[in-house]
Amino acid sequence: MTTPQLAERDTRTVKIVRGACPHDCPDTCALQVSVQDGIAIKVQGDPDHPPTHGALCTKVSRYTERSYDPTRVLTPLKRSGPKGAGQFTPCSWDEALDSIATRLKAIAARNPEAVLPYSYAGTMGLVQGDGMAARFFHRLGASLLDRTICASAGGTALTAAYGGKLGMHTEFFAESRLILIWGSNSIASNLHFWTFAQQAKRAGAKLVCIDPRRTETAEKCHQHIALLPGTDGALALGLMHELIHHDWLDHDYLARHVEGWPALRERALQWPPERAAAVCGISADDVRQLARDYGTTKPAAIRLNYGMQRVHGAGSAVRLVAMLPCLTGAWRHRAGGLLLSSSGWFPPARNDAWLQRPDLLAAVHGERLPRTVNMSTIGDDLNREATAAFGPRIEALVVYNSNPVAVAPHSGRVVQGFLRDDLFTVVLEHFLTDTADHADFVLPATTQLEHWDAHTAYGHTYALLNEPAIAPVGQCKSNAEIFRLLAARMGFDEPCFGDSDEAMARGAFKPDWVDPVRLAAQGWVRLNLPDAPFAEGGFATASGKAMAAEQGVAPDHVPNHECAAATPELAQRYPLAMISPPARHFLNSTFVNVPSLRAAEKEPRLEIHALDAAARGIASGDTVRVFNDRGSYLCKADVSVRARPGVVNGLGIWWRKFGINGTNVNELTHQQLTDMGRAPSFYDCLVDVAPAAAA
Repeated sequence: MTTPQLAERDTRTVKIVRGACPHDCPDTCALQVSVQDGIAIKVQGDPDHPPTHGALCTKVSRYTERSYDPTRVLTPLKRSGPKGAGQFTPCSWDEALDSIATRLKAIAARNPEAVLPYSYAGTMGLVQGDGMAARFFHRLGASLLDRTICASAGGTALTAAYGGKLGMHTEFFAESRLILIWGSNSIASNLHFWTFAQQAKRAGAKLVCIDPRRTETAEKCHQHIALLPGTDGALALGLMHELIHHDWLDHDYLARHVEGWPALRERALQWPPERAAAVCGISADDVRQLARDYGTTKPAAIRLNYGMQRVHGAGSAVRLVAMLPCLTGAWRHRAGGLLLSSSGWFPPARNDAWLQRPDLLAAVHGERLPRTVNMSTIGDDLNREATAAFGPRIEALVVYNSNPVAVAPHSGRVVQGFLRDDLFTVVLEHFLTDTADHADFVLPATTQLEHWDAHTAYGHTYALLNEPAIAPVGQCKSNAEIFRLLAARMGFDEPCFGDSDEAMARGAFKPDWVDPVRLAAQGWVRLNLPDAPFAEGGFATASGKAMAAEQGVAPDHVPNHECAAATPELAQRYPLAMISPPARHFLNSTFVNVPSLRAAEKEPRLEIHALDAAARGIASGDTVRVFNDRGSYLCKADVSVRARPGVVNGLGIWWRKFGINGTNVNELTHQQLTDMGRAPSFYDCLVDVAPAAAA
């Protein structure tokens, strides 16, 4: 199926439908979809929406290519071959739903906790994400899912520091005089923030990128500080040391709006530039100069992103960085402070209790609270037997908005679990992903162009509404409709299972926070928040102050699980640290199957510094084996200045089926968790690399 060309059609009949980008990105763009004769012919950014300002990334601007892709799943599929082989035969919706309901009823009769939903941010929508799905699983009494795989370490840390996932308005970065872009390749993963940073740069602001990889963003900043993975907390402490030593502090702000400052001050004074630099693998002069810039430039802003919190010490590092604008009083300015996530501004505006109906769990199952399974340890958990501590063996897995076989850590263990003959797996999907290949049933889901939804954001403070631009393609149904139909077959007769997608989307926000008339007419509404939210303190903590310490103990640098300091013997065998940042044209594992975007990435690649490559007899274009005790991964070497010595960059997240040897970079990552937030440590990974021929 191909998208008709606009030139072939009568442009006088084009209709514009308002929408919102559903993907796991801070920008949550407002969309305008051009539709003619029931066909979506173009997707553009809304020029009137301030964060989007008419621009879209390369990925989403080709969204019609995704919706009309000829390989899209358009009918329910039933497995007809071995698990993992991706062999299916079409079946009717009635057959699929009846079979799934029969199997789930039988499992739930023994123990509903043996059923596990597995989902994340394939859509960030409040309706198609966890609206009707949450109602279904609460009513069933299924195991709860700890959704940790991306942002829970940083989110937990930010909540500990500020009382919530709160920060600056992204538009005001345009007025900053110094911007630290910390753990973010903004050009690839936060495009609209980057446009505001460019405005600031043109007005004379200095841009500093802090990242182990010399990204496209780092190349366009005035300075790049290429620290070692997992050492961000040490750098923050080194900066604090210099701020204290030179008295670049806002003593009034500290006294009135920060709790625990004496303990943090004592901690920071233990980290002179020389010590911080040695841990970070940079020069002491880099620490001193960055501290001088940050302490003497106003307004100064930090765009912190999730790349730096995928290591063991993630939470401690985020808490330390979050304290920097409190030390200097940067929060006094609307163009000063920090932004990691703005999602914490939305809960008062969201109608979550109505959308997700957690009360159904207690109403049906009494006081029993189901166990919680961490999505980041799914590889081990699928292979566990029933125990008193773990609970029942996982017998059924319902996957939606996620591709765990590709994206979860230690994917060899994940595949092992998905291959269990006694595991019943249902996958709601657009395409036959690595995970769908392991399903017993694949149910065809609608894309964003085909359903109602409502959206918040974690990079700005606008609520958005998504209207369906076209009818569902083929036999596709929305996630909410699929769970609605399953609920009926399970005998769930509560009235809430009759709520339509449109009703849920229109009721997703509380009207005293988000005007439903404006939202329907305009497609987006800005939350009514102050421009400089913490200019006079007022943090969301119990005391109203930013929390620099807990019970008199300040955060410290926490070494990686795998590093010379913590595991010296392992570091001798596997001397290279590996991070696995996203390839520019992919978003997690989404868009990997879009031919034009996959062609732009060409093939799975490992960036390696010339010194490390020469020591191993590797040249650009060679097929190499990246390996550790967990497995091996074949890809093409890219001898590149993007990699610093001692660190390799395994660009992800390719579907395993597109890999040279049927694996991807997560064959090598482990399931150990972060110090806060129970999150995975994807960028905390030791490997070695050799020419594939040597294997």
